[in-house]
Amino acid sequence: MNLKKFLNEEQDPKAVEKLLERINSLLTSQEYVEYIAVQKKPLLNLSPDCIALTNRRIIFCRPKTFGLSMDFQDYNWVDVVDCHITEGIVGSTFLMKTTRNHINMMDYLPKNQARKLYQYAQEVEERMRGVRREKDLETRRASAGGVTVNNATPIIAQPQQFQQQQPKPLLIENEDPFALLQKLKGLMENGVISPEEFEEKKNQILSRV
Repeated sequence: MNLKKFLNEEQDPKAVEKLLERINSLLTSQEYVEYIAVQKKPLLNLSPDCIALTNRRIIFCRPKTFGLSMDFQDYNWVDVVDCHITEGIVGSTFLMKTTRNHINMMDYLPKNQARKLYQYAQEVEERMRGVRREKDLETRRASAGGVTVNNATPIIAQPQQFQQQQPKPLLIENEDPFALLQKLKGLMENGVISPEEFEEKKNQILSRV
């Protein structure tokens, strides 16, 4: 595979090469890598985290055991409902949210790479909204069957999963949620809070984004 196409925004060539070697075995038939963003922390990071975008998925790639193994978390584009980037002084944070309210994020991404992620994600999101609308309509028709009143247009009963949910109370009113996420992440990395507490607080904050 041609590495040059993935190095247009000054990605670390070694990190990209290592990722492609491992990710190729994960690709399904007719699936191919569109873009790769490589984390760049201020301090030396021999095994940076990466995000790979394929024509079918977003894949978060996090090396483990000093780069000897790698943890992959992948999400089909049809399940992705929102992507955000927040730019800071030393890089950007890319955040993704799924239809099931699962959140994943990666920080310390170079700003130009984060913008490319966001641009590609927005283009795909627009197409996937149409796909989800069609699926929702099919589900409603199949689950309701229609109820006719006075020979009028059939009224389709709305399944429970499409009923409007009550808004959740806001835990923190005024502070920027992405700034709060950075603070929480720092607390977790310093051992002040546990990973479980971080996940709980993160989901509480992002539920109002």
